[in-house]
Amino acid sequence: MSGFTETMQYTGSLMPVLLKGTLVAVELFAITLVLSLPLGLPIALGENSRLKVVKWICRAYVFFFRGTPLLLQLFFFYFFFPIYLNVHPTAFATAALTFVLNYAAYFAEIYRGGINGIDRGQYEAAQDLGLSRTQTMFGIIIPQTMRMVLPPISNEAIVLIKDTALVSCIAVADLMKVTRGIANRDVNMTAYLIAAAIYLIFTYVLTVYLRKLEVHFSKYDEQGEW
Repeated sequence: MSGFTETMQYTGSLMPVLLKGTLVAVELFAITLVLSLPLGLPIALGENSRLKVVKWICRAYVFFFRGTPLLLQLFFFYFFFPIYLNVHPTAFATAALTFVLNYAAYFAEIYRGGINGIDRGQYEAAQDLGLSRTQTMFGIIIPQTMRMVLPPISNEAIVLIKDTALVSCIAVADLMKVTRGIANRDVNMTAYLIAAAIYLIFTYVLTVYLRKLEVHFSKYDEQGEW
């Protein structure tokens, strides 16, 4: 009984530090979603642009950020700014920038797939109605695309939760970094178990919310409305 009490006391002593690290991970998650979701749309439109220069710049951007590991990108930006630009952003700011640029590339491909999946007849119908290309895209195509791409965006959001652990490699005091520090200090696996539980709870809550969101928008499909 005394052993159980000691374990609970030890666990309780870890929670303030672990929750502080969790808050850092949540902040990174929120910043990445808020900025990368809208950034991905113009990149997707650029990939479909009639201007070859714009098209190839956007495609090169997506190719680079999807074709190289996120961890490598974190190290690149972490050392690039101070060495080559003599700029010294915080580790968290570097991580946020890297995550936003990386996830914008993935969201761009999701958007592009959704846009290209719209039936070509809708473009022709809009043209017959005298709508411009811009009016067609933002008034007809993109609203439908947003509904279609919700499931893959939800999957990326869940992946993002786990990817936040990578920032511990560049001195960001997120949940994973403080967990590893505690485990190394105390030679005890309890912190890792608590961290795993926190990630699972976070993932579960987000999954439930996103499923409700998908069900909400699926009603429009059943009613033929948007």
